[in-house]
Amino acid sequence: MTTPADKRARFRELHRSGCFVIPNPWDVGSARMLQTLGFQALASTSSGMAWSSGRLDNEVPLEDALAHLATLSAATDLPLNADFENGYADTPEEVAANVRRALNTGVAGLSIEDMSHDPGKPLYDEGLAVERVKAARAAIDAEGSGAVLVARAEGLLVGAMDVGATLDRLASLADAGADCLYAPGLRTPEHIAAAVRAVAPKPLNVLMWTGGPTVAELADLGVRRISLGGALARAAFGEFIRTAREIAEGGRFDRLSQAATGAEMAALLKP
Repeated sequence: MTTPADKRARFRELHRSGCFVIPNPWDVGSARMLQTLGFQALASTSSGMAWSSGRLDNEVPLEDALAHLATLSAATDLPLNADFENGYADTPEEVAANVRRALNTGVAGLSIEDMSHDPGKPLYDEGLAVERVKAARAAIDAEGSGAVLVARAEGLLVGAMDVGATLDRLASLADAGADCLYAPGLRTPEHIAAAVRAVAPKPLNVLMWTGGPTVAELADLGVRRISLGGALARAAFGEFIRTAREIAEGGRFDRLSQAATGAEMAALLKP
């Protein structure tokens, strides 16, 4: 049986060199399939989990998120990174308390965003963003868990920062104690390479998108970790919607020919 300590040690090792893809399951079945397909680590997706429970992203309360993380952590032998949104809190003290609760679910790492969810001011001021990461760092160190702390700079996603300001914030969050840095919305090779330099020697996570660079190309840029966010969930739900719509609106069943077979499902889910 792989213990949380084993998973955390493996997760830290993965971040030390090379480049790996960390896909995002949204339930136990998708997590187990991804393990069978050979991935080395997983990350939860707040959006995928929300959609699968009939809610929108950022609508899942803390208690439900913690229960989901515990279930997903126990589902496979792989390290799990928690998409922990903004720590489900504003103040550093509350972030630290919630991080401690997240560690109790068995996750191997967790990410903390600098997004406030305040429509009038979507990002925390840099000073507060830094203090929140420092609080998460202190909580992890106090537990002696060895969990990986990922700090996310969300300015590009919400249109609140340009690339230069986002890279400056990444550097500040790296100095605050984050083990891995992540700025969703970096697109061009030039900007990705600049982000790698901005946080070096710490690893950079890049969020992948349709038509973007390959794993090999990102590795050549110095990227250490590649995540997919809610993309796999959107791909799965997208095909579900298209197939169901074909039946509901056209009375046809042609798309069912593209469905996974029972044998394929059994092969991916076998113990």
